[in-house]
Amino acid sequence: MTAQYQVHGDVAIITLNNPPVNGLGLSTRQGIADGMAKANADAAVKAIVITGAGKAFSGGADIKEFGSPLASQEPNLNSVIAVLENSAKPVIGAIHTVVMGGGLELALGCHYRIASPGTSVAFPEVKLGLIPGGGGTQRMPRVVGVEPALNMIVSGEPIKAEMLAMLPGQKLFDKISASPESLAEEALAFARSVADVRPLPLVRDLKCKHPQGDAYFAFARNMVKGMSKNFPAPAKCVDAVEAATKNKFDAGMAVEQSIFINLMMTAESRSLRHLFLGERAASKIPDVPSDTPQREINSVAIIGAGTMGGGIAMNFLNAGIPVKMLEMKQEALDRGVATIRKNYDAQVAKKKLKQDKLDQRMALLSTTLSYDDIGDADMVIEAVFEEIGVKKAVFTELDRVMKPGAILASNTSTLDVNAIADFTKRPQDVVGLHFFSPANVMKLLEVVRGAKTGKDVMATVMSVAKKIRKTAVVSGVCDGFIGNRMIEQYGRQGGFLLDEGCTPEQVDKAMEKFGMAMGPFRMGDLAGNDIGWAIRKRRYTEQPDMKYSKTADLLCEQGRFGQKDGAGWYDYVAGKRDAIPNADVVKMIEEHRKGWASPPARFRTKKSCSAWCSPWSTKRPTFWKRALPTRPATSTSSTSLATVSLPTAVAR
Repeated sequence: MTAQYQVHGDVAIITLNNPPVNGLGLSTRQGIADGMAKANADAAVKAIVITGAGKAFSGGADIKEFGSPLASQEPNLNSVIAVLENSAKPVIGAIHTVVMGGGLELALGCHYRIASPGTSVAFPEVKLGLIPGGGGTQRMPRVVGVEPALNMIVSGEPIKAEMLAMLPGQKLFDKISASPESLAEEALAFARSVADVRPLPLVRDLKCKHPQGDAYFAFARNMVKGMSKNFPAPAKCVDAVEAATKNKFDAGMAVEQSIFINLMMTAESRSLRHLFLGERAASKIPDVPSDTPQREINSVAIIGAGTMGGGIAMNFLNAGIPVKMLEMKQEALDRGVATIRKNYDAQVAKKKLKQDKLDQRMALLSTTLSYDDIGDADMVIEAVFEEIGVKKAVFTELDRVMKPGAILASNTSTLDVNAIADFTKRPQDVVGLHFFSPANVMKLLEVVRGAKTGKDVMATVMSVAKKIRKTAVVSGVCDGFIGNRMIEQYGRQGGFLLDEGCTPEQVDKAMEKFGMAMGPFRMGDLAGNDIGWAIRKRRYTEQPDMKYSKTADLLCEQGRFGQKDGAGWYDYVAGKRDAIPNADVVKMIEEHRKGWASPPARFRTKKSCSAWCSPWSTKRPTFWKRALPTRPATSTSSTSLATVSLPTAVAR
């Protein structure tokens, strides 16, 4: 049973015990309902405490049940919450560590709530393309106020219990325990103190209004619309919370349920739920069990202070891990440190980081010009130029200076990690850690497992990825690994569209309208066009049959490498990321087209370019369509990544 029942004197305790986060699957819901029935039938029991075992009160619903009969099978979440509310004896939620989604809705169904300090409180459903479906949009505004509740529900971000307890007039928490360790004892004492109080307080009975009413919700919709782009759930969060202010509780619940069910069927929610489950699956390596011994990582060295090296360093500084950065010239080190400080200063200016935190992080950063100064680091990551000869020189030195047991990681985006490992006498310590640009922002981290990479190394780097808040995905050794194998086709087709008559701006706008966060040319400028140039030059020799547009090479021959130089496919103003179209680049592309034996198709309007830029276009020349995906049955259908067959080297 995933919900355990015990009696301590005159108090019954129901403990959710469904690791790792006490998800509210059918078995757990049944256990809660059974425990409530026992407690109410026992004359010796005066009050009931609900808590969670391990490291969570409850992380919420089991999303693997979504869309299956189990999700609605009785008792469903709303039925369980009704059991709590209708209990003849007071129910106290003893909340700790993590309370999210359905777990928070369960707590809101209790008559009283006591939380331990440091508890993370959140409604993350919006990140799955949904709204809370267990009364969260109706009860939360009643206990913390409309605006704080809507902010939580729309953002999906966690807030500490102490912060919520400071809100004026809040009724979410009746008490914050003195410490996490004293929560159980204080919850029992609190339960006994309210055992005879009647009537029992219900969140659903509290009033819910906003003084500005329609004006506030009109403002909220405009704000949410600007941030949510093509995702429908955030705007629906506003609708549901507004319903809490304009309806009686049961009518508001009906609105919430209708919205939740409709969102559940959308392609966006199905895709986001697939992504969530995929990320969880990606964090597990079949032959590396969770109890695999790990190496201690208390310090890190970074080889290279450029855009990538500086971004990688920031991840570790943010996590409180000391970093020593190595370069060959003092000027390069100074530029790298200045860029890191500039990035932190920007966060302070936007009030996303406090000055004392900036100072703490910068204090963890040191620099050197000598390999001999980094030998004591527990892990070293090279972020040098993407050329195998350069990698050989770096790893030969690392093999010489690094202490035994240090992890040697390469940030290579395409090169053979096995070959890099063979430059050392310790291939078992070598692994690929491919960060994506900008490395201090992008969540994805490709962990490239070499043929001889140790299992303890894999366990360690997967754990470190979590510590620096990255989503780690394991790849085998192959040219481009996973991300760049996919991105390559995206970029190649973008280049062919230039040959066929489009401009970079037209292609980027069409792809961003389609749903991409960034078009291929803006993305190239951000990552650095010289990186792609180096890869193409290698492949011209290794894969002579692979076809590319030559426009990107022509651009690089002009030294237009992207944002870092202020000039790429677009121009850039210092301090800004706005992509400004460049007439000379367009002219270069037009001149290149004149060399074709037969003239390419011409795009006379932006509309015609947008139509041809669609990944599902049927109008493009057959020659260029070889790498395009198969058109789905309908324009709204979604393709599960689970159905995509990956090369053996990747799906490892």
